[in-house]
Amino acid sequence: MMSTLHTWEKVDAYLTEQLIQQDSILEQVLANNKEADLPAIDVAPNQGKLLSLYAQMIGAERILEIGTLGGYSTIWMARALPEHGKLITLELDPHHAVVASQNIALAGLSQKVEIRGGEALEQLAKLEEEGAEPFDLIFIDADKPNNPLYLQWALRLSRPGTVIVGDNVVREGEVTNRHSTDPRVQGVRKFMELLAEDPRMTATAIQTVGAKGYDGFALGIVKS
Repeated sequence: MMSTLHTWEKVDAYLTEQLIQQDSILEQVLANNKEADLPAIDVAPNQGKLLSLYAQMIGAERILEIGTLGGYSTIWMARALPEHGKLITLELDPHHAVVASQNIALAGLSQKVEIRGGEALEQLAKLEEEGAEPFDLIFIDADKPNNPLYLQWALRLSRPGTVIVGDNVVREGEVTNRHSTDPRVQGVRKFMELLAEDPRMTATAIQTVGAKGYDGFALGIVKS
């Protein structure tokens, strides 16, 4: 039987129903994002839980997120933090940041989450200037043309054992097109090249299908 987007959506719905407990807060967050006219590009529930599981598996105490949107993925990860844990998330769009702040407050996580507004590259440089402690988990999910620079900054703000996740790296298969004129595709291609070439990292990437269509993510760990 030929797989279709409809089939992928049905499977995602089944997996979510079976494995992810219904959560009125997260459902309200998505509703708030829709009401505020944010683009519907949040991670799927099963992807959000995967991020949470990563944080739990490595015992993350400090998380950095590049690209907040409405805070849906932020909440998934922040919930996995211990009581003293900290998540810093970077968001360019002031409207998105306001919505995310409201959603994070709704989830009761304001004490663990700090939203920093403005250009992510400027905020990353500021973190280094402040002498920020290394992060245990770094999630890169922002503008794809800057992915290579985000990865370089992630490495500067990491430690041996830090897990780095890059979202949306398959681009419906366009990542294989070296002649693509799409700056997002070229940004992802350079990101993948850096993952492969940098001796400080070991990484892989996985294709995904589901309610969000055909895409994938990269997963790497900083070596000792």
